[in-house]
Amino acid sequence: MSLTSPRRSGLTDQVIAQLRDQITSGRWPVGSRIPTEPALVEQLGVARNTVREAVRALAHNGLLDIRQGSGTYVLATSELAGVMHRRFAEASPRHIAEVRSTLESTAARLAAGRRTEKDLREIDALLARREEAWDSGDTGRFVAADMSFHLAVVAAAHNEVLGGLYADLGDLVRQGLTGDVGEELRPEDHMDHSRLVEAIRAGDGETAAGEAARYPFICLRGPRRAGG
Repeated sequence: MSLTSPRRSGLTDQVIAQLRDQITSGRWPVGSRIPTEPALVEQLGVARNTVREAVRALAHNGLLDIRQGSGTYVLATSELAGVMHRRFAEASPRHIAEVRSTLESTAARLAAGRRTEKDLREIDALLARREEAWDSGDTGRFVAADMSFHLAVVAAAHNEVLGGLYADLGDLVRQGLTGDVGEELRPEDHMDHSRLVEAIRAGDGETAAGEAARYPFICLRGPRRAGG
């Protein structure tokens, strides 16, 4: 992983690309703390100032959050996601739910007509993982599994632009889900997603769209319902 270059600016760009790859690939998940500056210097084989410049550049772009005395944390998975996180962090939960409902409903309708057998296997596996995460009682694990499930449904729509927009909205969706779930997974809050999966499998776009569209709004109503 060592990097060498006679040009300082080119070397910094290389380090930025390396660090961005760690983030976008998921090796450094959103919310995680990245390695310390000395550790990055050793891993990359570059000067401390080069690492510092690269980290500051990614923080400026919204991917990293530098917290004095605590470390540097992953804030978003792309520059656009970082912009959206800063721009809409204080947005109304209902407004976020409306956008999410629109994207997920469209994706579900498209997925019903475009999904492949591989897509269905992935969706089935992630639905099972979502249920296992619920049964574990671990809220963090459940939120991650729920997000993975919905991302798989969006991916099955095979629309690169839609998938990119949804992924960039993901940090705000994840925050909303965490707030909806709270600290405890209660049996009465469980939301079944099997009807959505069966509609996609059957090629029933209207039913799939309707199921996907209602989940974000159920989360806004009391009693609290977990999972979107």
